[in-house]
Amino acid sequence: MTTRTAFRVCPFCEAGCGLEITLTGNEVTRVRGDKDHVMSKGFCCPKGIAIKELHEDPDRLRHPVIKENGAFRKATWEEAFKKISEGFDSVRKSHGNDAIAIYLGNPNTHTMAGALFLKPLIKALKTRNFFTASTVDQIPKQTACGFLYGSNELIPVPDIDHTALFVIFGGNPLVSGGSLMTAPDMPGRIKKLKERGGKLVVIDPMKTRTAEAADIHHFIRPGTDVALLFAIVRILIKDFGLPRHSYDDRLKNLDKLRDYSEIFTVELASKICGIPEEAIKNLAKDISETEKSTVYGRMGTSTVRYGTISSWLIEIINILTGNLDRQGGTMFPKPAHIPEKARSKKGFVTGRWKSRVSGAPEVGGEIPVSVMAEEMETPGQGQIRALVTVAGNPVVAIPESERVDRAIAGLDFMVSVDFYINETTRHADVILPPASPLSHGHYDFVFHGFAVRNGAVYSPPVIEKNDDERDKWEILARLALIADGKGLETEASDLGESMVNELAHATIKAIGGEVSGVTREMLTGQLTGKTVPERILDFLLKIGPYGDGFGMKPGRLSLQKLLESPHGIDLGALTSRLGSVISTPDRKIDLLPEVLENEIKNLCKWASLNEKSESDMLLIGRRHIRTNNSWFHNLPSMTKGNSCSLIVNPTDASRLGLSDKGKAEIKSDKGIITVPVSVSDRIMPGVVSLPHGWGHDMEGARLSNAEKNPGVNTNRITPNRFDPLCGNAVLNGIPVKVRALRY
Repeated sequence: MTTRTAFRVCPFCEAGCGLEITLTGNEVTRVRGDKDHVMSKGFCCPKGIAIKELHEDPDRLRHPVIKENGAFRKATWEEAFKKISEGFDSVRKSHGNDAIAIYLGNPNTHTMAGALFLKPLIKALKTRNFFTASTVDQIPKQTACGFLYGSNELIPVPDIDHTALFVIFGGNPLVSGGSLMTAPDMPGRIKKLKERGGKLVVIDPMKTRTAEAADIHHFIRPGTDVALLFAIVRILIKDFGLPRHSYDDRLKNLDKLRDYSEIFTVELASKICGIPEEAIKNLAKDISETEKSTVYGRMGTSTVRYGTISSWLIEIINILTGNLDRQGGTMFPKPAHIPEKARSKKGFVTGRWKSRVSGAPEVGGEIPVSVMAEEMETPGQGQIRALVTVAGNPVVAIPESERVDRAIAGLDFMVSVDFYINETTRHADVILPPASPLSHGHYDFVFHGFAVRNGAVYSPPVIEKNDDERDKWEILARLALIADGKGLETEASDLGESMVNELAHATIKAIGGEVSGVTREMLTGQLTGKTVPERILDFLLKIGPYGDGFGMKPGRLSLQKLLESPHGIDLGALTSRLGSVISTPDRKIDLLPEVLENEIKNLCKWASLNEKSESDMLLIGRRHIRTNNSWFHNLPSMTKGNSCSLIVNPTDASRLGLSDKGKAEIKSDKGIITVPVSVSDRIMPGVVSLPHGWGHDMEGARLSNAEKNPGVNTNRITPNRFDPLCGNAVLNGIPVKVRALRY
């Protein structure tokens, strides 16, 4: 058989590293980093190599399954879609549109199908009960940036390749590969930072891999970053007379910001967060006096009570020091597929509707997953009676997971688009599995928007799918057509081509309408690509900021250009572009949006009353380089050296009678779990850490490798609390009691 080499982008995390895949026939014989990839230059982590294991995993579904008499059986695609159509019709006729909910897991952001075809599906379902994994992750950052810059899609990223000071709050990019920061080969980038005389500072309750690489690491009590950040803002304004930079005329409410920051003295912040006063002053001084500095925060600043305020303060620090939209600070990428004038100028609002039971606000069109179970449990108009999940596992991912499990089990109907029968999809009536990731094309619609350097890469399918397999876009398109009442006869490609035509009509309107002389056929006739997603991508690239303008700018970007460049195209360093992207109605940055004020007042009360119970430990999560989502535990190489254990500081271990490799009981006000113990000085006293994504011990799931080492789901004891501004779940800083178990 013929041996060949294919190139594609890894679809498993935000870094987007290039892979070189060797095949003999259709058998993958080797996977390694693509040394010629424009961004990763040969670097890739173990997750990328594991694409072979996922492709070959015998537990991965290759055909639809339908549940009958409590057991799954193989079904044809048409049989499965017919059952879904009947299920949707039955629930809607009895309970209305809002009785169907949809939950999206984060793997959707790593697929073209997710970026292009989920919106039509959500629109067709006509439901307000729209949930995603965003509200157990990054929604506080999106909300804060939405209030400041006018759009929750406008998130500036660290210009790590040019910065002189990189300050990280609660992030671990050497393990995550970057998060809201697409930066392949983070180890290499950190090395270059230091080679040019730069400094890395990490603030984290745990000495993570990133903290180990830092010049300075400060332990901080979980959930208290907000006090430290406010103290830094106070110092910047009071002691250094900031701001002083080119966009002063865009800033509003500096005086009000100054007034609120007054309460957060260095003394108070030190008492709350546990970092010495002198260290806080030095950090603020470094941030102020370093010409090119960038402050960045992730899970540790998002998944806490004041996540939105913490995310807002990080932006404020970068703004006050003049490092927003400046080389070496934080900057806005320019993705190849987003036309320059595509941004709305309407501004950003939240709470356009609220959840039925708790009144949680809508943010970015979605309701927080923390309220999903109660919306299923509580009778009345709008009660959720059916669920669609797409690449998600909420039974593992959501707080009070056992409650979530019971609520989902009680639904009338459920359909899942997923590779696996996992802890959640085991409840489904129908599971629709997409073809292997190697069988569909890949372009990072989402993560090119977070890239630390502009670029574009398209990966065509490595292996053609079988006739009885479906690409994910085809599945989502058929679901959208069924939900929209178009019947079972309409083809997925019909929806796709209508989307292409809509793009053509919008483009013609933007250039003057019919008087321009441009017709739909003139545009669509120039598109290349074998599939609908490729045709849509080609259209967007052609009208994008680097595009060939449908031949008006020969030699510039198009799908064909990317196909001829399998390692990608470098589109250059990030550039200043605040004026062209800011989307607030008055084009100004409100440093203290009114919507934040009540929460800041609550924060000030919390700060003045903050007391730590000496009898409680604080539980935080953690990330391993071999994990991203729960299904990674079914790939043997991903569990190698990756265990579900409770990391405890030696001082606490001695006090509590815990021993390394012994057992501990962890108790919160929501439950009790038992876990193995790892004693390590990598974690600060008073804090314990348990990784997310485990708990593969539920009857009915088919994850044979994960079941051998199931671990414990930390969400079984995580209370259902959330940030009231955006609904994000509080996953870090959970008060728990820990005791040793003797056998």
